[in-house]
Parts: sequence; structure tokens; C-alpha cells
Amino acid sequence: MKFKQSVGQNQRIERITTSHLVVGIDMAKEVHVAQATNFRGIVLSRN
Repeated sequence: MKFKQSVGQNQRIERITTSHLVVGIDMAKEVHVAQATNFRGIVLSRN
């Protein structure tokens, strides 16, 4: 069964628990940057 993108994205977001750490990396910039966020969306570390 195919889901619309927003439904699938919501399902992935709902699977995030208190034990998860979300890390985003931007390698397209001249200087690479990363950010760690907890399950509530609070930024824990930025580089």
C-alpha cells in the first residue's frame, strides 16, 4: 500500500522516542555543519 509523502513522514516522526538523537548534516556548504537535536526538537549541539 502506498502512502502519501506526508503520511509516511508522519509515521517516521511518530517512531522517534526519548532514546533517539536526530542528527542533521549539511555537506553542501564550503564548511560542513552538523546539528544534534533531541526527540523534542531541542538543539543539543551545533557545529
